[in-house]
Amino acid sequence: MDPRSKGDLLKHLEKQSELLLDSYRTMTNELHKLQVEEEMLMRKFYEIMTTHGLLKKKEDRSNVPDDGENGDCTAIVVATSNSQP
Repeated sequence: MDPRSKGDLLKHLEKQSELLLDSYRTMTNELHKLQVEEEMLMRKFYEIMTTHGLLKKKEDRSNVPDDGENGDCTAIVVATSNSQP
């Protein structure tokens, strides 16, 4: 490769790098806008659902694993009795 084509190639790659960074910034900005919009819509949806009474009261299910259809725990518990008569 002659030095002139190397210089042209370097300029081309630098230009491509700038374009890719600009595209990345644009896409990241758009993604952030969409995430904010999604959050606003979900809050509004929740507000509408609570206004119309379509949401059930929240149960404290912090200790229940989120493992499927009904959320019931499938752990086996072995209980032994140490009481003396």
